[in-house]
Amino acid sequence: MREIALVYLDRSGGLQKFVHDCKKYNDSKQSYAVYRFIISINPSDIAELDATLGNYILHKPIQAAQIFQSVCFIAIKTLSLIEQLQTEAQISILLKPTHLPPLLSYVLSLSTFPFNYTSQRFYMSEGIAIAMGTVTKYTQGARFLCTEETCPFSEGRFRYIRVHLPGATESATVRNDFVCSLCFSPLQEDMKFRVLGDKQIVEMIDAKVLNALKGYSSDKSHFRIQTFTVFLR
Repeated sequence: MREIALVYLDRSGGLQKFVHDCKKYNDSKQSYAVYRFIISINPSDIAELDATLGNYILHKPIQAAQIFQSVCFIAIKTLSLIEQLQTEAQISILLKPTHLPPLLSYVLSLSTFPFNYTSQRFYMSEGIAIAMGTVTKYTQGARFLCTEETCPFSEGRFRYIRVHLPGATESATVRNDFVCSLCFSPLQEDMKFRVLGDKQIVEMIDAKVLNALKGYSSDKSHFRIQTFTVFLR
């Protein structure tokens, strides 16, 4: 599947954009713990190249991102695109689909029971934004070092990298109870390598609320419309 991913990137122009993004990182004087790349993908085109990879992207996007992560790491090392990069774990890939199949199973409807959205895959959701919070910062990635000076992982190696994944809380990326796998000493974040991003919280409500506001009569004597929260990162 890595070979198919590389072929798709080459044919779609994504590889050229990736090389350009790498150049910006390489020219920057700032040191990064994590290098983040957004890759636009057309699920239909990938499914035509390889059905297995297309299914992975649609239903297991986190595992699919790992495939692209491996491809991008090999490309960076082969072409010497980012001199500062040391490990594959420093690469964060965000797959951005151009569209999803026009099927009901890909539509997230919070007014339909039963809820069966336990899988971490892509969904489409439509609603009305009724409130928006201010743009704040969150940690996209961070590097940790062992606090034991005699430990090999106490020096400037990129052994312990924490990268934010979709659906994870802030504490999953940065907290103070991580321990070294070699000597079991506490880990401490190297603050100069923290990578920040923007996030915004949006309160939304199902579009069906418009029918209630218009005085739409229904056979149901009772109904309830509840808002839901969306995190934009």
